[in-house]
Amino acid sequence: MKALKSLLWLVLALPGFCQAVPASWNASSGGPLLVNRGVAASSRPLVAPADTRGEITEVIWHYRLSTPAPAGLFVRLCSSNRCVPLEGGSGTTRGLANIAADDTLQFIFQVEGKGRIWPQPRVLSAGVKVNYEAH
Repeated sequence: MKALKSLLWLVLALPGFCQAVPASWNASSGGPLLVNRGVAASSRPLVAPADTRGEITEVIWHYRLSTPAPAGLFVRLCSSNRCVPLEGGSGTTRGLANIAADDTLQFIFQVEGKGRIWPQPRVLSAGVKVNYEAH
């Protein structure tokens, strides 16, 4: 009977030992030159380290352009199956929460309208800090 109680205690306590642990990864890259309105341009893929396991809780992001942002600039941060719109050059979003923490992310830049953009902004840097719950 004592062994059965010990086994029952272990089974009930085990889930408490398997709780998620907060973790994070960072990635950054240069980005595209924005040449034409109405044409989406993406950053290089932002890839998680190989041993990343868990789910995203929030993403802290930033990007920097070589010129002031042109009127009509629309920026999104995308995983393989979801995109969230971004406001301004930096911020935090929970819009990618519950996505696998090892999913590759990309910034997508687009300026509304048609025709060439002048001056042509280059994305000098685009980066993320992905906070997630490791399993």
